[in-house]
Amino acid sequence: MFARNLRLTALVTAMLVCSWPDVSLATEQAQQRRAGRDVRQDTRQDSRHTKQDCRAANQQSNAHCRHDKRQTKQHGRQTARDIKY
Repeated sequence: MFARNLRLTALVTAMLVCSWPDVSLATEQAQQRRAGRDVRQDTRQDSRHTKQDCRAANQQSNAHCRHDKRQTKQHGRQTARDIKY
């Protein structure tokens, strides 16, 4: 009886140890997704401010301000991709 319980305990322990790396990988991926999402949200705000500052300074045409905003957003997307992958 004692040997049976010992084998069962060893089997359960082995199963838990084998499944542990999968949990840590999922947690790491979730953290990367979260970090990428945070970067994209910050980028949205930054691109809005870039366009507003450009228009307020009246330095360039609206088309140039839109282009600056697009470039800012594209840079943020690439940064998020670098974090995620």
